[in-house]
Amino acid sequence: MPDGKDILREWQDAMQLIADAARGATGRAELPKALLAPMQRQLELLQEVVERERMLQADVLGRLLDPMDGVLNLLEESGKTFRAQADALAEASAALEQTATLMRSQAEIYESTIRAFREPAELARRVSGAKPRPRGGRSGKKPKGKKQS
Repeated sequence: MPDGKDILREWQDAMQLIADAARGATGRAELPKALLAPMQRQLELLQEVVERERMLQADVLGRLLDPMDGVLNLLEESGKTFRAQADALAEASAALEQTATLMRSQAEIYESTIRAFREPAELARRVSGAKPRPRGGRSGKKPKGKKQS
């Protein structure tokens, strides 16, 4: 495809041919035939100019929209990342909740075990008349803090 200067030069040449044909055929019947070829060439050149203009507009518009597409692609990827993070946090939360439940169960089993071992010792102290064990510290009490569910 010729560049813009070539198209302009061809246009000027076609106009010159029309002018030459008009001067040379003044008063003759073949004037329309002589003008037809240069005018046809002018029409072809005009179509080429219009097509180039369309291509240029499409190229410019594409270049203008490329950055916006890039931003939208980044935002889309960020949304996917946020969703993945939210899913991971939800899974971690569930895992922590399960761990807390298991630890509460372990604490209850541990406390029950201690009570089970203390009962015979306390009974033996009472029966033998030995001095009772002091009731200080945490013995027999539930830990302070969060309520048990």
